[in-house]
Amino acid sequence: MGRLDGQVALITGGEGSVGMATARAFVREGARVVLAGIAEPGLAAAGRELGDDAASCTVTDVTDPASVRAAVAHTVRRFGRLDIVFSNAGISGPVAPVAGYPDDEFDRVLAVHVRGSFLTCKYSLPVLSDGGRIVINSSVVGLTSDPGIAAYATAKHAVVGLMRTLAKEVAGRAIRVNTVHPGPIDNDFQHGIETAATGRPAPEAAAVFDEMIPLRRHARPDEIAAVVLFLASADSSFMTGATLVVDGGMSI
Repeated sequence: MGRLDGQVALITGGEGSVGMATARAFVREGARVVLAGIAEPGLAAAGRELGDDAASCTVTDVTDPASVRAAVAHTVRRFGRLDIVFSNAGISGPVAPVAGYPDDEFDRVLAVHVRGSFLTCKYSLPVLSDGGRIVINSSVVGLTSDPGIAAYATAKHAVVGLMRTLAKEVAGRAIRVNTVHPGPIDNDFQHGIETAATGRPAPEAAAVFDEMIPLRRHARPDEIAAVVLFLASADSSFMTGATLVVDGGMSI
C-alpha cells in the first residue's frame, strides 16, 4: 500500500521542477494529483507523463481568486475530493538593494507568493477533507535573508506567518499546516537567481553558491519532494505549524 492511497492533491506551480517532482512522488504513493500552473505547455507535458488516470492539469493564476476557485472546483469535479494542498507557485523577482528595488516588482513577487498562498488555502479549505494537509513552499530565506532579495525574502517570511495562523485555525478539523524551506535547488529557477546575484555564468554562479552550503552541493528537486511527501503523509502525523528546513546546512 502507498502512503497516499486514495487521496487527492492539488499542487500549484505544478509545471515547475519541484511541483512535478512532488507530483511524481505523490502518484507513486497512490495519490491522484491536479497540477495548477500558468505555463500550459509545461502542464500538458506533465499530464502526459503522469497519465490521465493519475493526474489532471488546469491553467491557474494564483493571484486571481476566480482562477483559484476554478482550480479547486476542477480538482473536486475530476477526482471527487481534496486531501492535500501543496502551495508551491513562485517567482524570484530582480536582485536589487531596497533603495533601488522596483515598486511594481516588489508587489508582483508578494502577489504570487503571499496572495497566491492565501487564496490557495482560503478556497481549498471549504472542500479540504478533515484530517487534510497543507504544505506551503517557503525557502531558506524565509528564515534568513541576504542582500538584494527584499521581495523574495519578505514573501517567504510572510508565508510562515500565514502557515502559523492557519495551523491554529484549522487544528480542530485535524488539518495540519506546515512550511518547507529548501536551500538552493539544481533547477532553472535557482540558476536565474544565482546569475542575477553574482553576475557570473550559471556554472560559475552555482559553484559560488555551493561554497555557501555545508554539504557543498545543490538539492535535487526529488529531495525536496521527498520532504513534502513526508509532510503530506501520516509519517508526520503530529507535526503542524512547523518550519521544516531542507537546505544542506545553509542556515546553520
